[in-house]
Amino acid sequence: MIRTFMIGAASAAALLTVSTAVLAVEQFGSALEAKALLERALPVVKADKVAAFAKFNKGEDGFRDRDLYVFCGNIADGKVNAGPPNVIGTDVRTLKDKTGYAFGEHLFSDSADGQITQVSYMFPRPNSTEPVQKVSYVTRVADQVCGVGYYK
Repeated sequence: MIRTFMIGAASAAALLTVSTAVLAVEQFGSALEAKALLERALPVVKADKVAAFAKFNKGEDGFRDRDLYVFCGNIADGKVNAGPPNVIGTDVRTLKDKTGYAFGEHLFSDSADGQITQVSYMFPRPNSTEPVQKVSYVTRVADQVCGVGYYK
């Protein structure tokens, strides 16, 4: 009887450990998920960019997933149309990370129409103020530079 109890307790502990590890892995979005979200957003921007920005900003239709979100900025003036509320309307080209790296400028200069590129920089996760390493996939679509980044 004690042996059965010990086996049951050990099994429960092992299951709890595995469950906790799985939850920790799924707390944040991955590189593959970020790229897939960007690819899913592109035809939405092409079809109706104003409606797309509203969906992206509200996180509707799955356009916000954990710490993954779509951001877009106008090529002509650099103004952010979709993204974190604290940067909407900001000229993304002026943004620098805590190391002084002008990542906003690179989001625009490193992007190309029909091609997805990567830009690495420091940026806070949603609901945080502490910058962490982030890699964003970016591309040009219509008159916008759009991207989705994941945090390392």
